[in-house]
Amino acid sequence: MKKFSFLFLIIGNIFFINAQGIGDALRYSTEQNVGTARFTALSGAMGALGGDLSAMSINPAGSAVFLNSNVTLSASLFDVENNSTYFNNRNKSFSDDINLNQAGGVFVFDNFNEESIWKKFTVGVNYNIYRNFDNRLYISGSGNNSISNFFVQQAQGIPLNLLVTQQNESISELYDFLGQTQGTAAQNALLGYQGFIFDPVDADNPNNSAYVSNVANGSFNQDYVLLSEGYNGKFSINFGAQITDKFYIGVNLNTHTIDFQRSTLLLEDNSNLGSTVNNIAFQNNLAVYGAGFSAQIGGIAKISDEFRVGLSLDTPTWYQISEETTQYLETQRTKDGQQILEIINPNVINVFEDYTLKTPGKVTASGAYIFGKSGLISFDYSYKDYSQIEFRPSNNTFFSDQNTIIQNSLQGASTFKAGGEYRINQISLRGGFHYEQSPYQNEDILSNLIGFSLGTGYNFGDYSFDLAYSRSEQERNQQLYSIGLTDSTKINTVYSNFIASLIFNF
Repeated sequence: MKKFSFLFLIIGNIFFINAQGIGDALRYSTEQNVGTARFTALSGAMGALGGDLSAMSINPAGSAVFLNSNVTLSASLFDVENNSTYFNNRNKSFSDDINLNQAGGVFVFDNFNEESIWKKFTVGVNYNIYRNFDNRLYISGSGNNSISNFFVQQAQGIPLNLLVTQQNESISELYDFLGQTQGTAAQNALLGYQGFIFDPVDADNPNNSAYVSNVANGSFNQDYVLLSEGYNGKFSINFGAQITDKFYIGVNLNTHTIDFQRSTLLLEDNSNLGSTVNNIAFQNNLAVYGAGFSAQIGGIAKISDEFRVGLSLDTPTWYQISEETTQYLETQRTKDGQQILEIINPNVINVFEDYTLKTPGKVTASGAYIFGKSGLISFDYSYKDYSQIEFRPSNNTFFSDQNTIIQNSLQGASTFKAGGEYRINQISLRGGFHYEQSPYQNEDILSNLIGFSLGTGYNFGDYSFDLAYSRSEQERNQQLYSIGLTDSTKINTVYSNFIASLIFNF
């Protein structure tokens, strides 16, 4: 493989070549334990507490708990550690990203009419990155299955005359034509044919639709690299109110943003007897941009001076999503005893028609016990039914099939969060625990997520400074490709977030 001179276009695709699959749907339906430092340190268990910008994103009634107007800014260092096992070969990879993950403010308007049950009104705005897509993954190992099988299976049933350039027609023009008229399978078949990975059974028949591989059976050394970046962000406009001394209500109107790029590269070599193709490099790139809308409504009730409960409801989020893909292939083959390098770079951006994705709503119930000014403990329970994820338009055959797969593969999942805080004069010590059930019915595909968090803060009076650390761990088994090279790799992922927040009260 070292003999290759690659033209890497690191922009983005992952394990499946087709866009709009179950993995894509889950990517935009899940969240990470990240927000303000206090929120992160309590593992997000703040639905009944309020008084925090990120807590407001869980239960919008939390804005009405603020005693004073508030502005909060938070920065994060996001770290991902992947440990992969592929045919008993282990690899470790890391990625880091620093960003301004939260910024917002709440403005409190007291009602000075003492006879009114409406004690105050609040208006808030908050921006929060609740999913960071930065990731690096490296997989390597030797198996008995080749990426050539992917190309051969994609080609079966496609007439040979669609894979051969016509007079004065370039590969780029044919690749673009196939994408517009036949789909991505035909484009993959074109790459494989032009890269001499397979040959037609009947080369003299333009209607031939059966193909045989030029890669012989045996052992294959494979290296797989994934690079991704981007985020899923939410901007909220909040309206809240306090009713008497017991009740708080609120509503959020949210806009969502998706910015995601990912690139995968598979390198394969073999020295199998009978192979005329001994090296293959296959790169897939994906760029996704989306915008969405959702709403939330919630309430908090003070059962006593010490005990509070909260309840909030999130509507589904409706996204409008656009996607672009590019591909690149290199092969090294032997002909008449000579090594020949084939480069198939269509240099074509596939722009898919925009589609709609509906991610599931969520219900959250919360409770908190406050020990005067000494501290507190809190607990949140959330439920989200991932089988309700839906691609639209649903009358599209491909989307309909994907929706059926989602309904048969995913399930409703519960999330448990608990947090505690202890105050010593101006210093606060915090900790939390979070547990999320797998959205898959088969937990071997994706395990439950378990994590903990720690943090501290110092109150200077008009402003305060908080720090937090959150760690979560999850395992998954996933195929490299959906067809052909379907061998699975086991990946253990550790997500770490370091958060610093600066809070101003006025």
